[in-house]
Amino acid sequence: MEDKCYCMSSFLIYRYIADECKTFKEGVTPYFFKANPNKFHINSVQDVSDSIQRYIDEIVAAGGKLGLALSGGIDSAILAKFVPANTQTYTFRCVAPGSLDETSIAKNYADICSLPNKVIEVTWDDYMTVSPVLMKHKGAPVHSIEPQIYKAAIEAKKDGVTHLLFGENADIIFGGMDGLLAKDWTFDEFVQRYTYLDPRKILKQGEQIIEPFEKYRKGNNIDFYGFICDYFYYEANNSYDNACSTAGVQYSTPFNRMKLDFTLDYDRIRTGDTKYVLRELFNNLYPQLGQPVKIPMPRAVTQWLSDWEGPQRSEFIPHCADGLKGDQRWMIFILEMFLNLLDNGKI
Repeated sequence: MEDKCYCMSSFLIYRYIADECKTFKEGVTPYFFKANPNKFHINSVQDVSDSIQRYIDEIVAAGGKLGLALSGGIDSAILAKFVPANTQTYTFRCVAPGSLDETSIAKNYADICSLPNKVIEVTWDDYMTVSPVLMKHKGAPVHSIEPQIYKAAIEAKKDGVTHLLFGENADIIFGGMDGLLAKDWTFDEFVQRYTYLDPRKILKQGEQIIEPFEKYRKGNNIDFYGFICDYFYYEANNSYDNACSTAGVQYSTPFNRMKLDFTLDYDRIRTGDTKYVLRELFNNLYPQLGQPVKIPMPRAVTQWLSDWEGPQRSEFIPHCADGLKGDQRWMIFILEMFLNLLDNGKI
């Protein structure tokens, strides 16, 4: 059902269209990730190791060729220890002054594992070129990580890769989202903490959509981990899956097939020991290395959008992007681009 106001607001809150029955425009069907219901049940570090091996063995046995998106973090570094010999790895580098560069850390992992490594340089021109392609496939605005994933996936496809492997979802499942797990939130606190942008401050007809949160309400509190493993899980996977499928390769990660059969120790996470299960596995696999600092996937939208004056379309409140962080400004920027493409019949 067409409901442009709902879809705009939902994207700003969740980076995702929360109601799969809603669409920006009749005939434009949003792309949604479909989860594999066959889960690996995790009770120990050994279970994680066994599940990764089983996941990779299944792909290889079916004739798939793996590539690995290798960052400077522990999740993809763990996967580098399990992939077949000579698996090609790909590391992103955004070309912008002051942008995060994790290529040397990733190259060190690749060298330790005797894997070839390619650096995928990503520019603002790349973002402007591929974003319309990605949005046409998605039927919705895109996450700021999607253009660089797409560029890497295109390169991987040229290399004959059929399945591009990521460490994505490890943070969601194993307690890496320390900000979202920082306390036992009240319902209202968590709604405010999770919301990327309040659409009522961005759009003239912005809506507050809280039904997804209500699903996990516990009186005045909320099952925050349950919410993260549902709506955040699907939003994150959807971004990776859309970018890869648009490029013609299979998005792959063993972590989105994992389900914990134990309750995370939030006290450990809140004192800095995030993803403690995976950290133990990393230490087992790389005993010669110290623990790396947690690094989000680099994207230089802060630099690239620093001079952007904000949206001009009538749906937006004037100056609504002033003072916002780079990724928030990207969400407004890309929503406006999507609406322009929609109006011009290019989506």
